[in-house]
Amino acid sequence: MDRFDRIYALHKLLNAHRYPVPLQKIMDELECSRATAKRVIRDMRLYLDAPIVYDRGQGGYRYAQTGNDRFELPGLWFSAGELHALLAAEQILEHLEPGLLASEIAPLARHIRQLVEHRPGGLRGLSGRVHFQPVGRRTPNPLSFRKVAEALATRHCLSFEYAGRARTERTIRRVSPLRLVYHRENWYLDGWCHLRRALRTFALERMAGVRIEEKRAREVSDERLNRYFDSTYGIFSGTPKHTAVLRFTPARARWVAEEQWHPDQQGTHLPDGGYELRVPYSDPRELIMDILKYGPDVEVVAPPSLRKEVARRLSTALMLYRDRLTN
Repeated sequence: MDRFDRIYALHKLLNAHRYPVPLQKIMDELECSRATAKRVIRDMRLYLDAPIVYDRGQGGYRYAQTGNDRFELPGLWFSAGELHALLAAEQILEHLEPGLLASEIAPLARHIRQLVEHRPGGLRGLSGRVHFQPVGRRTPNPLSFRKVAEALATRHCLSFEYAGRARTERTIRRVSPLRLVYHRENWYLDGWCHLRRALRTFALERMAGVRIEEKRAREVSDERLNRYFDSTYGIFSGTPKHTAVLRFTPARARWVAEEQWHPDQQGTHLPDGGYELRVPYSDPRELIMDILKYGPDVEVVAPPSLRKEVARRLSTALMLYRDRLTN
């Protein structure tokens, strides 16, 4: 441990115990000698005004009682591990959506970086070592994102123009925001649509003219939300109507067996080394995309409608290649 970590560890130790802490326990927790432990106690008293007292009757150190207030370390005070975790989280968010919350996060990020500079490894320990390869990301308008987040926090309705990717016309929506969802590199809003009078999911990049209204948002229970949005497959909501039965070849069985396609999926290892996966779904569009990416390493066993649609798409793709080979 370095000096900062020992101060942080001693603070946590004294706050965690109702009775005075013996010096030997402090030495064990701080992983240091008797002299170093006493030096940490001295530094906290001298530089941080920590009210550490020695209780001769019980043979240990404790914080002196100062009314109802507990002593806290001044400012942002983290252990080295926590600082690096925060720095990693900041880098993750920065790469996840560059500029999305830049103005809000920048002051905190600067403070964290200044603190990390004085720790072993400094910024070099993580700089350039957190790498992202986003695929298929669609970036929402930063202002729209902020307004959606604010409406969620303050529980107010949102109004905006919206056009789904399957439609060209735009409609004016009033929505009670319920939760933000980050799914497959993109942001979505689950909410109660007052126009449709039903739960709906909206892609943030398709929202325009987002405005926070004074009207309070309608509340929907977590149980109802989870039942409607989380029970089906992927981003498409609704109660599951079918169960897909997918049979993977032995070459892909090990990989698929470690994947989670759906919270209620069921998997079985087959005698020939293959793997059978069962997943519930309502709208098959996202499921079909996941099936097609495995090509000849997966067969749709059931239901017949899903098997027929996957076969049709594979046949259409094959025809494209046949035409090019014969020309």
